[in-house]
Parts: sequence; structure tokens; C-alpha cells
Amino acid sequence: MRNTLLLLVIAVLGGLAGLLVGKQFALPPERPAPAGLNIVGVGDSVPALSWPQLDGTTAELAALRGRPVLINYWASWCGPCIKEMPVLDAFAAEQGEHGVQVLGVALDSEVAVREFLAKLPVDYRIALEIPSADDSSVRMGNRQSVLPFSVLIDAEGKVTAQKAGSFSHKALAQWTSQAVHQGNLAK
Repeated sequence: MRNTLLLLVIAVLGGLAGLLVGKQFALPPERPAPAGLNIVGVGDSVPALSWPQLDGTTAELAALRGRPVLINYWASWCGPCIKEMPVLDAFAAEQGEHGVQVLGVALDSEVAVREFLAKLPVDYRIALEIPSADDSSVRMGNRQSVLPFSVLIDAEGKVTAQKAGSFSHKALAQWTSQAVHQGNLAK
């Protein structure tokens, strides 16, 4: 009887601890979009977007058409983003000149991004944007303001998938492969 009571108390305490931990890692609720802001979803065409790059040029989303594009929103202070960047870098290198293009959009300051990339360089394109209630990550479907946030766009400029949270190498390959098998990424 005493052992049963002890096990019951442990089970209840474990369940409560699980609820508390689960709330810590749950995605925040979606925020309503600012009035008049068009939010893109899967199947929608992407808007005309452009971002300044560290080299002084501009990354224009329309110029990337003709090949699939993975836009990854990140920040230098974001732990999961930092862990994911080598995965994205390896994925981008595997794609070659005909595969999925990777564009990282840092929702951060230029100084912080430059300092970060000096320590952890990547070979894929990096653009900059100041985070706001109507930044391009929100317009591309990030209604929870979660980082990292990724958007997969087909060769014609339509959103095929959106994901809040980071990727492992295997998960990224599966995510993009699923869109390819569904015929969503090929031109």
C-alpha cells in the first residue's frame, strides 16, 4: 500500500513537471497580423521582397526564381539558429548550381551579424532585416515570431512549406524531399 501511494505521488509530480516543461517549449500563440498586412501561406505566390546584404548589394527574391529557394530567418542571439546554421551550410553545398538555393535573412543588427559570421562563417547568401511587427518573416507566415523560421519556395515563386523551429540534417533533407516528391519544387 505504501509503495503504491509513493508511486502515485511520483507519477503526479512527474506529470506536473511535464506540463511545466511542455509550456516552456511550446510555440507561442499566433499574433493577429497588423491591419492590412498580407500573410502568405502554402500555395500562395510570394510577394516582391528584397533585403540588403553584407556586401552592399541587394538580395531580391524575384531574381532567385527559376530554382527553389529556402529562406531561413535567424538571429545571432538565437541558440537553435546557431545550431542549425552548419546544417543549412552543408545542405546548400550539396545542392550545387541546380538545386535548392539557401538564403539566410538575419533579423538582427548588421554589427551583430558581422561579428557572428566572423566566428561561424557560412557559404550561403545572408541578408539583413530589422525585426518588426510587419517584417518579411511575418509576411511569409511567421505569425508566432519564432526563430528560426523557414519558408520553402518553388521555382515559380509559390510557397510549398513553412516551418517554425530548427532542422537537423536529416529533417531538412526529408522536408525538402517531400516537397520535391509532391512535384512542388521542380520547374
